[in-house]
Amino acid sequence: STGEASVPTGPYISYQTTSTLDDDINDNHPDATSTTTGSLLPTGTPGNASMSVVSTESDSMTVLEGGHHTTTLINGTATSSSTPTPSSSPVVNTQPCNGYVEFCDRSYSNITNIVAHNSPFVRPGNIASNQALDLEDQLNDGIRTIQFQTHLINGTLYLCHTNCDLLNVGTLEDYLARVNRWMRKNPYEVITIFMGNFDLVNPANFSGPIERSGLMDLVWTPPKVPMGLDDWPTLASMILSNKRAIFTLDYGTNQTAFPWLMDQFSQVWETPFSPTHEDFPCTVQRPPGLPPKEIANRMYMANHNLNLRVDLGLTDAEILVPNMAYLVDTNGVSGYGSLGSMAENCTDKWGRPPNFLLVDYYNYGKPNGSVFEVAAQMNNVTYKGNCCGKSS
Repeated sequence: STGEASVPTGPYISYQTTSTLDDDINDNHPDATSTTTGSLLPTGTPGNASMSVVSTESDSMTVLEGGHHTTTLINGTATSSSTPTPSSSPVVNTQPCNGYVEFCDRSYSNITNIVAHNSPFVRPGNIASNQALDLEDQLNDGIRTIQFQTHLINGTLYLCHTNCDLLNVGTLEDYLARVNRWMRKNPYEVITIFMGNFDLVNPANFSGPIERSGLMDLVWTPPKVPMGLDDWPTLASMILSNKRAIFTLDYGTNQTAFPWLMDQFSQVWETPFSPTHEDFPCTVQRPPGLPPKEIANRMYMANHNLNLRVDLGLTDAEILVPNMAYLVDTNGVSGYGSLGSMAENCTDKWGRPPNFLLVDYYNYGKPNGSVFEVAAQMNNVTYKGNCCGKSS
């Protein structure tokens, strides 16, 4: 037995056809008729919050120069040469996208990300906590995907684990305002936010908190519904257009009314939820019954958070909590039950690495930050080893 937990469920959306939205739904989207040439131009000292985009109207999207090669993006397609051509932009870009220069010309769907499972649930001594470090440390350390569940109380969305009596860390709006402040200071970063609609409420409840958080002008809107694996733009195009915040909701979306609030399971399938056994199978659990063609055409998330069942002695009694005794091994690069082992198994099984590796207490491992080493291996880049929680 894999020891799978009771699986969250809700209405799954099935699309018979793909709808194309307005081409200009995101400024400078690579599919837009009017395209842009330019370079990311860092100003001031490293870490400075300001960004300039040098742009002119032309047939090609952008030219980014970094390392020892030049990458030209033409309508979202990357072509590389070993040396700059005479026609290349004189502005040299060495600014990484999501931590790596190599990611700038990669499709969003061709990158493996570490996901902070239940990112807001940081409460020392609380059994329902899933992370040790606050949001700002998570983002500074390299987390680019955060996940959490929401609960509606008296018309306000709160971030609670299982129920709000057990662990309530505040409102969705306040948490997203912190994301917004960090993103304004870090203009070369694309952040993905997986939200759980625990109470299956109307998606209109989410639009207000997101707007009031200040994030709305950064929110990316998909040009198609649903997005196939090859439909995603490059990180560079998202950064140049300053549409860098991607929102998904697990259940209850309405992309006709809110096209930017993406239905998670139409774009991303998941391995078994909250496993309690170290086998970590890389099978498709949600959405159930997904045809092979759709499995191949969607991104996927490997759930790698090992859990224990704890009886709280309450009416709705049982809760899953992180298995702290095995945590260092669970987040390790190699060995039975490790994140590295699961990532390799998934890659072998599906012919491509997971897009998302979901973990508890990302800063624990052998050594600390080993989860980022696993992601770097999947991305074929070199992890620099700066972790964890040291950045301001």
